[in-house]
Amino acid sequence: MAFTRCIVLEMNVAAVSKQEEASSAWNFSLLFLNLYFFVTNHAFQIEKAFEESISLSTTGYFKGYQTNMDWEKEEGHAFPYFIYGVACSEVEVDCLTGAHKLLRTDIFMDAAFSINPAVDIGQVEGGFIQGMGLYTTEELKYSPEGVLYSRGTNDYKIPAVAEIPEEFYVTLVHSQNPIAIYSSKGLGEAGMFLGSSVFFAIQDAVTAARRERGLTTTFTLNSPATPELIRMNCMDQFTEMIPRDDPSTFTPWSIRVS
Repeated sequence: MAFTRCIVLEMNVAAVSKQEEASSAWNFSLLFLNLYFFVTNHAFQIEKAFEESISLSTTGYFKGYQTNMDWEKEEGHAFPYFIYGVACSEVEVDCLTGAHKLLRTDIFMDAAFSINPAVDIGQVEGGFIQGMGLYTTEELKYSPEGVLYSRGTNDYKIPAVAEIPEEFYVTLVHSQNPIAIYSSKGLGEAGMFLGSSVFFAIQDAVTAARRERGLTTTFTLNSPATPELIRMNCMDQFTEMIPRDDPSTFTPWSIRVS
């Protein structure tokens, strides 16, 4: 009896499996037909519009919000509203190599009433990473005659996946903006300047290292804070071994312009 039931069960499973395969094949055929008719119909409509010289594109313009800025008297407000934000970053600096690691960043951004929080958070994150690159890695080289050497990403370092904070938190703060649609604000890449928090965190870390070594905490750290600059400001017996050239004895191949 058990053997008979087993055979019947196997036959039922096989029948169900064949039925599912047939259903799957039919669904795929139906999907292909729908896609074919969709493309064919649209191709026909596009061809018909082309023959009758009907444009299938559209263009819109936005002249901007009304402002009350008097440029001659330099009074008033040049922008209809402003966006506010704050960021706090935590870094770890290797004083022996000058490399740094961004451990955590917290950002609070005034988004008023965000229409699409996912888009706004993505814009804030992207703008922050761009700013971080601007203040830490993207070093521009100019010739003494003012010719820009580093003209593309092949000539300077942009942030990559490894530079993204290990912990990255963005909070959208609600406020009122009565002049915009749905009381929203156009964030764009407003978080770009907040990337400077990484630069100042590096400066604080270098200051702490110099204080531990009994050095003065007053020093100049230019932006971008590249590993070379970080290493040279973390002064020790090794940096003292590097000879200092007399600027009057040579022509530099590149100069700083900022």
